[in-house]
Amino acid sequence: MWLGMTHTEIEITADLVRDLLHDQHPDLADRPVRLGARGWDNQLWRLGDDLAVRLPWATQSADALLRKEHAWVPGLAPQLPLPVPVPQRLGEPSERFPRPWIVTSWVPGTPADRAPATHATEAADTLAAFLTALHRPAPDEAPDGHERGGPLADHAEGFARWLASLTESGLIPDPDAVRAVWEDAVTAPEWTGPALWLHGDLHPANVLTANGTFCGVIDFGALCAGDPAGDLAAAWILLPDGAVDRFYDVYQPTPDTATRRRARGWAVLRAFACLSIGEAGCLGRPGGKPTWGPPGHAALRRLTTTIHHAGSPLPKS
Repeated sequence: MWLGMTHTEIEITADLVRDLLHDQHPDLADRPVRLGARGWDNQLWRLGDDLAVRLPWATQSADALLRKEHAWVPGLAPQLPLPVPVPQRLGEPSERFPRPWIVTSWVPGTPADRAPATHATEAADTLAAFLTALHRPAPDEAPDGHERGGPLADHAEGFARWLASLTESGLIPDPDAVRAVWEDAVTAPEWTGPALWLHGDLHPANVLTANGTFCGVIDFGALCAGDPAGDLAAAWILLPDGAVDRFYDVYQPTPDTATRRRARGWAVLRAFACLSIGEAGCLGRPGGKPTWGPPGHAALRRLTTTIHHAGSPLPKS
């Protein structure tokens, strides 16, 4: 995955951010500017105490993702029970910086890859409440969710390649157990309900924690409409051991068995991504983050110790 990154040749600095603001949003240009984080697609620069500037620095798709956030997130944010970064301004490409950028509200907290949730019940309840609020029928013109909310079977080839590569790297000690989880998930009945709003990218770096539970959700660049199973997979990646059943008890409407099975398959793919990016970080590759490896390993351990057969009651998790 990291091999596809295309970091901008323009060095992003505090002075550049101030210049961009001065040119397009001069009323914000006098605020203090400091680096917040370098993410997978974007750099985040704090703008005073309550705002942030997000600028794409890797992956060409980041431009469209920022525009999508600017168009849709302001309408969704008021219905969500956790703080999210709400776009306030849009910056257009210019001679100084040839890509779009946005100014958003700042959401405090620590990414869950660095500070995992530890209060199982509270975290499960918080995540379930957030997704219950988000997962509403989306309008016909909502962003297409085929990649993140479409049929799980469309990812079968990628699953096979990823499993082989991670097994060869020694990151998956029991590939047969992982394959069993996947095969059960991919044979579950497909989603037949309405296309629901999805975050689409609920990995540990996009969910914030404080005091042992979740306090915010960031980066809505993958926002789309489709099968909620992709988002429900987050329970396996983000929650402490033993909290998944609590999550499904609180989330409404209660997912049927097929949806829970598909969610397990999506969780396998999310765990693979965590393992790959974690390994890249350990090897010093661009975009890699060593902190992503542990949640990937933990998710696969949980998933493979709760293998169930198609049509049977879901085991306790």
